Amino acid sequence: MGQASSTPATTPEPPTTPSADSGKCNSSVQKVGIKSGKKICCCCPETKKARDACILSKGEEDSECLKLIELHKECLRRE
Repeated sequence: MGQASSTPATTPEPPTTPSADSGKCNSSVQKVGIKSGKKICCCCPETKKARDACILSKGEEDSECLKLIELHKECLRRE
């Protein structure tokens, strides 16, 4: 029939993923409600580690774990 020019189909760009650094702690950014300016994931690493280990091994309802959970909450409130 006529001259039809076709253009090659362009493939859409893959969605961008967050960089590897985006999940790391950046204390230079002030977070709302956190005095130290740290991200919540980076606050109180000692109590967080103890709490998580206890919950994994004994369960969240264990009395020792409940104490560790409260200690971690108190630490976060101080941040």
